[in-house]
Amino acid sequence: MASTMLKLHTTRSWDFMDMERDGQILPDSIWKHGRFGQDVIIANLDSGVWPESNSFTDEEVVGEVPKRWKGSCSDTAKYGVSCNKKLIGARYFNKDMLLSNPGAVDGNWSRDTEGHGTHTLSTAGGRFVPRASLFGYANGTAKGGAPRARVAAYKVCWSGECAAADVLAGFEAAIHDGADVISVSFGQDAPVATVASFLQEPVTLGSLHAAMNGVSVVCSAGNSGPLEDTVVNAAPWVTTVAASTVDRDFPNVVTLGNNAHMTGMSLETTTLHSTQLYSMIKASDAALASSDPAVASTCPPGTLDPEKVKNKIVVCVRGGDIPRVTKGMTVLNAGGTGMILANGEMDGDDIVADPHVLPATMITYSEAMSLYKYMDSSKNPVANISPSKTEVGVKNSPSVAAFSSRGPSGTLPCVLKPDIAAPGVDILAAFTEYVSPTEVPNDERRSEYAILSGTSMACPHISGVIGLLKAARPEWSPAAMRSAIMTTARTQDNTGAPMRDHDGREATAFAFGAGNIHPNRAVDPGLVYDLSKEDYFVFLCSMGFNSSDLAKLSAGNFTCPEKVPPMEDLNYPSIVVPALRHTSTVARRLKCVGRPATYRATWRAPYGVNMTVEPAALEFGKDGEVKEFKVTFKSEKDKLGKGYVFGRLVWSDGTHHVRSPVVVNALD
Repeated sequence: MASTMLKLHTTRSWDFMDMERDGQILPDSIWKHGRFGQDVIIANLDSGVWPESNSFTDEEVVGEVPKRWKGSCSDTAKYGVSCNKKLIGARYFNKDMLLSNPGAVDGNWSRDTEGHGTHTLSTAGGRFVPRASLFGYANGTAKGGAPRARVAAYKVCWSGECAAADVLAGFEAAIHDGADVISVSFGQDAPVATVASFLQEPVTLGSLHAAMNGVSVVCSAGNSGPLEDTVVNAAPWVTTVAASTVDRDFPNVVTLGNNAHMTGMSLETTTLHSTQLYSMIKASDAALASSDPAVASTCPPGTLDPEKVKNKIVVCVRGGDIPRVTKGMTVLNAGGTGMILANGEMDGDDIVADPHVLPATMITYSEAMSLYKYMDSSKNPVANISPSKTEVGVKNSPSVAAFSSRGPSGTLPCVLKPDIAAPGVDILAAFTEYVSPTEVPNDERRSEYAILSGTSMACPHISGVIGLLKAARPEWSPAAMRSAIMTTARTQDNTGAPMRDHDGREATAFAFGAGNIHPNRAVDPGLVYDLSKEDYFVFLCSMGFNSSDLAKLSAGNFTCPEKVPPMEDLNYPSIVVPALRHTSTVARRLKCVGRPATYRATWRAPYGVNMTVEPAALEFGKDGEVKEFKVTFKSEKDKLGKGYVFGRLVWSDGTHHVRSPVVVNALD
């Protein structure tokens, strides 16, 4: 039987489904001094590592590798990966892939030949590197979420695919070696179809074993947005991460012959003469006689007529399963001088900056309609494309990325997923020098750093923050750290307005979970919603698994209770009632992780739902004390049929604000 295959969660330069500039993401309060976090170990399950990157040198590392560490760099191949005091482990797992798809395996080594693993690992734990950029763009100091942490690479993915048994072997090795955090930027193409197959999915099973051993697991949510019910890696024992934008863009300007201007986006490395206007042609009008104009409109290789394209700016349509940079190479190889990549109606305003091989830009659908109108009305349409620049301080940031997978989780509708959002668009991080940062064949450019987008890029931001929390609060469980991150998240952008979705509308909890990460707040949340491994076993019982099913996972030390609580009572930092019929009550427990105080509840009920909290005040007399409360929901008959509606619950002592998203689907 063929192995289950999982996919990396980066959009690359395809149309399918960071390290930030100084001060953007790295917490700057208690954890900036030299040694903070150096005993934390972050493991990255991915496509390997490029060890020569400056993000992984150990010249600034203080102290020896923690004695508890059992890992190593096991490569024996020529040009294999060697360890140092920063990169303390590198292992590869390919036995399943060799059986399933041997052609995907590039060698018995943990070296990264794709770039994805290096990018994600450096985002989680790369050291401070000044003057990092991609061809001069996004220039600044690169750093991971936990820049002093030790890091280890587990190569379980080959040619963009990850075989199930290799993934499980990677999990087991990282747990055994002594990792504190496991970062996973890949997953299935679609959510698990049935409850019965839930524990057969490798990330779900591997992460459960990690949780049983006190190891935090952080996963990408997937890149199948903006459709609902597309979120993957949705088990309640993992932290599932959506992708948000940052306040940095790479704009350039298209100037038309009628003096109209359009703002696009690009990372091109060559430019046009600033005072010259160039003739334009639609790719569909430049098709070879042997090419279908509809196909040629998306600029696949070998479809454009050099006689029609020579010295012109070609307008290519986005899509067609052609990498965006490849479209530009098609134009360049046909003799074109520039490219305008035009969004289709389904793409809307979602534009992406790519390192094109010729002067180029990408424009929105509305701008594309204006461009076509001008071209159709002119006998000789002309244009110029200005050089791109790095622009920071972009307003209405962050927003949710269009590609980021959405809830609700069809498999586990009672658990809100994703949990949290983090930067995942145009993220600068370390990269392999084995291939071009575009990964397009025949692109001979190389760069030590690359700009990529995807929930793959968002995931390691959270992995790094959890690494810092592990250093600051070593007594906390993985669930407590997830709770601290979720309940202190932001739901406003940098203008103070509610975070927007990709289409400009207000984003919901199905898009960003509890909100966008706010690392400084997470170290002192006041209260946490904690969970033990027994809680997870009880939850599995609620799903329908029995004691026999769980015998191996629990080493025979767990039996399902006679009275199994509803799944909605899992002590999660968010509350979901997926099928409210008249009335429903859910229970939660809060644990004090700070000073004694009295916390009072305030809430905003979802539309059409009455919501009450009992008790509405909780008095905590000491650190570690646990208090229980219940939330009751009652539907309003005249306001049914609205689908999922959203509210929130906040516990506050005047200093701390412990926020939880509330989601209800009132049926009757």
